[in-house]
Amino acid sequence: MFTGIIEDLGTIDKLVKEGGNLHITVRASVTNELKIDQSVAHNGVCLTVVGIDGNTYTVTVIQETLEKTNLGFLKSKDFVNIERAMKLGDRLDGHIVQGHVDQTAKCISIVEADGSWVFTFEYDKNLNNITIEKGSITVNGVSLTVVNSQLNRFSVAIIPYTFNHTTFKNLKVDDTVNLEFDVIGKYVTRLNELRS
Repeated sequence: MFTGIIEDLGTIDKLVKEGGNLHITVRASVTNELKIDQSVAHNGVCLTVVGIDGNTYTVTVIQETLEKTNLGFLKSKDFVNIERAMKLGDRLDGHIVQGHVDQTAKCISIVEADGSWVFTFEYDKNLNNITIEKGSITVNGVSLTVVNSQLNRFSVAIIPYTFNHTTFKNLKVDDTVNLEFDVIGKYVTRLNELRS
């Protein structure tokens, strides 16, 4: 479990393809606190640490995850949002995040709003995911509040701290992001489907 509060910006050090898998080596300031077999979210995707070498660590991404997330688009020197799993007893500063990406979306608009930014994303409505006004959404692992919720798009307002300490500062129109919809909303949607 995660909270969507980003701890670090990792830098992609190396990418190695092996069959359908991709081994990603990340340079991050939290590396010295990691251990093998620990879960770490990368742009909101929960991955297992399989190797540690100095100030870099390696995770393995399987083909299914590559197909459903934006991790397959990563290049050497790219940044990723890093969050370690939450500790029981800590404050839940964001919202409950599983690290299981539901689908990707495209950034369709970025508007500077006198000291903050409004990012708008569009996603495939056929996968039956929904947002609600003032509900929670995770974009590339960042816990955010939905504004302007529509059938297949929504916006989020980004404050300067979040902009400067996450990959939002590098995000451009047409970039692909990972979305994890609110877990409670997913259960409600599924129950309604089963009743139909």
